[in-house]
Amino acid sequence: MDTTDGTQGPDGWPGIIYGILRSARVRQVGYVPDSGHTDLIRACNDDPDIACISLTSEEEGIGLITGAWLGGQRGALLMQSSGVGNCMNMFTLATNCRIPVLLLVTMRGEWGEFNPWQVPMGRAAGPAIELSGGLVYRAEDAASVGPTVEAAASLAFNTSRLVAVMLSQRLIGAKNFDGVSNDS
Repeated sequence: MDTTDGTQGPDGWPGIIYGILRSARVRQVGYVPDSGHTDLIRACNDDPDIACISLTSEEEGIGLITGAWLGGQRGALLMQSSGVGNCMNMFTLATNCRIPVLLLVTMRGEWGEFNPWQVPMGRAAGPAIELSGGLVYRAEDAASVGPTVEAAASLAFNTSRLVAVMLSQRLIGAKNFDGVSNDS
């Protein structure tokens, strides 16, 4: 996929998200490695205009994005739904200080999940973000990814809010015991 400025991005919905991050002038992307975000992480890592930072824990991403914002840059945080619980205290920093945070959350514990440990946080991730003062959108299929992420980015950066897009497990594909995605 060629973006509007000629840079290469991945195909499919990860490419759509990458293009939106570029259009939204996101310059820092934090992530904890996640197979659901592999193509997007690779595209951000390959982009010389985006600092793509691997984190040891998701809550570090809120500090990263806060620092980016205070330094005049926009940031996004990529995580799996199980990482939302790690961020609860840090979400209050973003909410109370009106730091624009765009979260892109690959969901677990939903469609075809094999791991029972993923189910509780998968169910609680959206409500937890909302209870922390954030707004939550969902993308259930590839056709809804672009408009949903674009609306979330606009809302986050124009109103200085924490906004999350939950990328459904049906969209990303359910993992199996081998760690391989089973396409829906």
